Amino acid sequence: MAGACCVTEEPHARSRRLREIAEGAARSVQEQLREAFRGRMTVDHKRDARDVVTVHDKNAEKAIAAYIFEHEPDSRLLGEEGGAVGDGSVSWFVDPIDGTSNFVDGIAFWCISIAAAVDGEVVAAVILDPMADDLFAADLDGAWLNGSAMRSNAAKAEAEATLITGYPNARQLSAHGGVALTDFAELVLAFRALRRPGSAALTLAHVAAGWADAAAGFSVNPWDVSAAELIVRQAGGTYVPLAVGQSERPAHSYEHRGYVAVGGGGSYPTLMAVARDIAARS
Repeated sequence: MAGACCVTEEPHARSRRLREIAEGAARSVQEQLREAFRGRMTVDHKRDARDVVTVHDKNAEKAIAAYIFEHEPDSRLLGEEGGAVGDGSVSWFVDPIDGTSNFVDGIAFWCISIAAAVDGEVVAAVILDPMADDLFAADLDGAWLNGSAMRSNAAKAEAEATLITGYPNARQLSAHGGVALTDFAELVLAFRALRRPGSAALTLAHVAAGWADAAAGFSVNPWDVSAAELIVRQAGGTYVPLAVGQSERPAHSYEHRGYVAVGGGGSYPTLMAVARDIAARS
């Protein structure tokens, strides 16, 4: 893989090259995170006691950033822990551990998420599940799981489908009260199963792989969903961004605070109606 690309590089070739860089960056921290998982660690807090961070998040992000800038110097990186670095033409969104609470608790549902955007559009994406050793990837040519082409496939109806959502969390319960529980109950009754595993990026990757039928979130950031959205879309699923608590609709889908994702072939009217109601009153 070369360093900074020339301005005439063909878009699909550039997309593939950026995906390869993202894959290398994710792999570069896989073993250190595997070794740290379920070990002794100091836990710090950001917004509140439910918003945790560890030295492993910070160290992994630094290592990922170093790898990216080495292989593509013309970069700007936005990380969950370190903020914005650089001023290049390729924008990277990095979440070194999406699902840190699970990582801290020893629950093996967390991942590394990396996306690359050019002119505001995501063109390459990688989500790595370090413990399962599953690599979900996408570029402008398609989507892959561990190197094999990936196609999303969902149950046709909600009564046959599994939904993954973290709604409502504690902050949403405080803001919406009993209405949030009514929304949750409606979803529980509509779907065959509802799960709350705790990582937006990995949840969306499971929708892309056909392992879950749908996902919904209402409190996400660009580094949570930028890679996952491209993977879902390129695998044949549907990703609907929702402006949650945002007075103006953001210019890019990954800037929306909410989303609904449905696997290929699924049609879930209850989910869409509830999700739009949540977004409208937030």
